[in-house]
Amino acid sequence: GAVPPMSAEAWDTEFEKYKAIPEYQLQNAGMSLAEFKYIYWWEWGHRQLGRLIGLVWGVGFFGFLATKSIPPGWTGRLLGLGALGGLQGAIGWWMVSSGLEGTMLDVASYRLAVHLGLAFLILGLTAWYLMLLGRSERDLLQARRSGETRLVGLTTGLLAAAGAQVLLGALVAGIDAGRSFIDWPLMEGGIFPPDMWSLSPVWRNLFENAGLVQFNHRLVAYALLIFGLVVWRISRTSPNLLTKRAFDWMAVLLFGQVVLGIVTVLNATPLHWGLAHQLGAVILIVLTLRARFLAKFPVAMSIRGPQA
Repeated sequence: GAVPPMSAEAWDTEFEKYKAIPEYQLQNAGMSLAEFKYIYWWEWGHRQLGRLIGLVWGVGFFGFLATKSIPPGWTGRLLGLGALGGLQGAIGWWMVSSGLEGTMLDVASYRLAVHLGLAFLILGLTAWYLMLLGRSERDLLQARRSGETRLVGLTTGLLAAAGAQVLLGALVAGIDAGRSFIDWPLMEGGIFPPDMWSLSPVWRNLFENAGLVQFNHRLVAYALLIFGLVVWRISRTSPNLLTKRAFDWMAVLLFGQVVLGIVTVLNATPLHWGLAHQLGAVILIVLTLRARFLAKFPVAMSIRGPQA
């Protein structure tokens, strides 16, 4: 039959009874109804936002399609964005369902990484398409002739490295590894974290060992910073002022993101610092894409400034 409604006090009292039974020793066993509501609304809001995004895409795409307002060659690209959004929803459920299987108490960190990675892919494509649509085909064709191939290639590599770092960050978040080692530059006083290969089989450590996961995230951050500064230094040779300014902003955000990551770890990764760090990654990816775009399609300059 239906379970009768209970007050918050009755819920908490009933829950206390189950906490004493061994087979009900669950993660967050002391969670109150108010605490459960907090995480519930985060999850509910996330799902509703995803559905709203899909609705906005659907209304926009089919509306423009019906009125024949989509520019030539763009129907497939925009349809692809919608398909990726649908796939993201399916992967979201695949991620959540991993916490309902066997002995799992959390979602699988590698599934979280796939979900976040696809989100950044959708973000990157959307930003790139906006930049392309912001200039005429004629302008892009002319600009491409003076594109800086070497700088474009280096920035492509930098984006790939940043994407890998995002995935490693998802693994850190997935197992709360950012709260396990809160000293820097060492990890519990050593260069290497203790017991970094303790899990068996050995490959599990790459995804589930908090020490190794955070260690890898730190190493890639250092490498990414060095790589980014090298690319920035090479961008100084660009003859295009807007291109150089775009790489300036990319370098500033890259350095700031590394500093923010260190501050986040030293404070044991509170929610607001973790969210700020993830937002920093979003901004960094967009700024790197913009720098790559301007290296590939430089804006012609004159004494009066950029020419459209």
